[in-house]
Amino acid sequence: MSLKNQQIERVVQVISKIPSGSVATYGQVAEMANLNGRARWVGRILSQLPVGTRLPWHRVISSSGRITNPNIEEQRNRLRQEGVTVREDRVSLKRFRWNPAHLPDGLPRSSEG
Repeated sequence: MSLKNQQIERVVQVISKIPSGSVATYGQVAEMANLNGRARWVGRILSQLPVGTRLPWHRVISSSGRITNPNIEEQRNRLRQEGVTVREDRVSLKRFRWNPAHLPDGLPRSSEG
């Protein structure tokens, strides 16, 4: 498996572990996948997912708590269905940010604030 594919797989692993009712930031996902500073790359991966993917892409938002996906309405609806409060295009990271103790394959816990 190429290095790029391994990195994509780590991102997918992290996102797949975000529980319903929680969100993570692009930067948080990158950090947890040991790809510090690659938040935009995480966004690019998500933008290339196939339609109908089972990966909970909607649980990933910007570091300011904003929904930045071009399909804001779909992401907003999915988050609300999981009990996440969305005001316009924002989610309270203080209330809904995922903060796991353990991640797949020993990936480190995020300390992003």
